[in-house]
Amino acid sequence: MSDPTPPLVIALLGPTASGKTDLAIELAQRLDLAVISVDSRQLYVGMDIGTAKPTAAQRRMVPHHLLDLRRPDQPINLQEFRAEAEAVITAEHRRRGVAFLVGGSGLYLKAITQGLSPPAVPPQPQLRAQLQALGQASCHQLLRAADPASAGRIAVADAVRTQRALEVLYATGRPLSSQQGIVPPPWRVLELGVNRADLMERIDRRTEALYQGGLVAETAQLLERFGDHCPLLETIGYGEAKALLAGRLEEAEAIALTARRTRQYAKRQRTWFRRQHQPVWLTTPDLLNEAVLQIRHVLG
Repeated sequence: MSDPTPPLVIALLGPTASGKTDLAIELAQRLDLAVISVDSRQLYVGMDIGTAKPTAAQRRMVPHHLLDLRRPDQPINLQEFRAEAEAVITAEHRRRGVAFLVGGSGLYLKAITQGLSPPAVPPQPQLRAQLQALGQASCHQLLRAADPASAGRIAVADAVRTQRALEVLYATGRPLSSQQGIVPPPWRVLELGVNRADLMERIDRRTEALYQGGLVAETAQLLERFGDHCPLLETIGYGEAKALLAGRLEEAEAIALTARRTRQYAKRQRTWFRRQHQPVWLTTPDLLNEAVLQIRHVLG
């Protein structure tokens, strides 16, 4: 007797501001799926406007998972996120036979869809406190000297991933880049990619909407709760809002800088997805029906 067909994982991926959230909700409603978020910032409580997290109304339309898992002052590492994600995927396979991932965080997606296996190093609170005190610029220089491969993949401003790479290095004596193996997951994967031709214009419009929608007030609340030294508050949008609140930037400057950083991030995402994944890129004007056809073809 032949082995049963492995369950399916669908991953809707693409750069920031490409319209994944709205398309995902439409797909989830059409196919009776829950949305499993794969976004390295939307998993933090209170980081709602700046991460374009699905709204309460959108979450009432379809179930969403892996949002609001941690406080911003309690960063989650890749191994912890993968464990959370795999538990939800298993539950969705039991419920529906299909699990539906949505997001643009390439490393997190690769960990789930390809079985990227990070080193099992628990968080080191004292070391993290020392690294925060040292400052992100100095931390990234340390990483570049000790593990240039990891430093080349981690943005200079990404304090969370920089600290994690140093944490693994100091705990094990080996670079993070040498410890990430691949263990294929026990499911089939269909990756669907969204990559709009007008992405840069969409980024500009969304950036304006974030500021008009209360990003600065949200940042002020997060600063009051978690302090000025919380690394996650250097994330795109929040870092500029902090500078605006501190009087270092005018609003127009903050908006322009956020848009520029977002465009740079989107370019890095496009490069990652092109090199690290093999999605079926959705190209027709009717993305919803194109995606449904691709999924039904795989499901048979």
